[in-house]
Amino acid sequence: MSAVDQSKKLRVGVLISGRGSNLGALIDAAKSETFPARMVVVISNRADAPGLELARSVGIETHIIPHKDFPDRQKFDAELTARLRTHNVDLVCLAGFMRILSEEFVTYWAGRLINIHPSLLPAYKGLNVHQRMIDDRVEVAGCTVHYVTKDMDAGPIIGQRSVRVKPGDTADDLAARILREEHILYPECVKRVAQTKRGAQSPGAN
Repeated sequence: MSAVDQSKKLRVGVLISGRGSNLGALIDAAKSETFPARMVVVISNRADAPGLELARSVGIETHIIPHKDFPDRQKFDAELTARLRTHNVDLVCLAGFMRILSEEFVTYWAGRLINIHPSLLPAYKGLNVHQRMIDDRVEVAGCTVHYVTKDMDAGPIIGQRSVRVKPGDTADDLAARILREEHILYPECVKRVAQTKRGAQSPGAN
């Protein structure tokens, strides 16, 4: 596969609240000249998020927008949008961003906002999914990348990867095994979205 011109790569903004392990997977994937997207900004609502330093270490611009500085969710989300627009972001990736987004934000970024969730959606939406799967004794778990819509964890699915749940697994065991699959899946799905969007923008594309 040939290298992709930097000017033609999808411009990605990543929102994080913590360690940024999926951010790291995206950064690693984007080091390839053939990867059709590049991370242009990382934003966190927490100044102590380790993922910020990860981004800075490879020269990606970062912003800290503490949600507690805003009187409501809408004003916080409006500032998020303003910062993302400053960087001409084409696609927003949620990577452990621990804030519920307003309907206004989701509507504005519709079709340009994706998330990774640690279950095989539509099963096990919401939080605490690893323990819930253990409690239900499921045999197959996994992760999903999907477009974000106003309904939680209900947007169109872009891709999934599955793992076997082993006898004796704890929630932490299962979470670690799923996370390894997340690190494969998220870059694959960003690549898929980027290729689709680039194709749609090409002369003569339908």
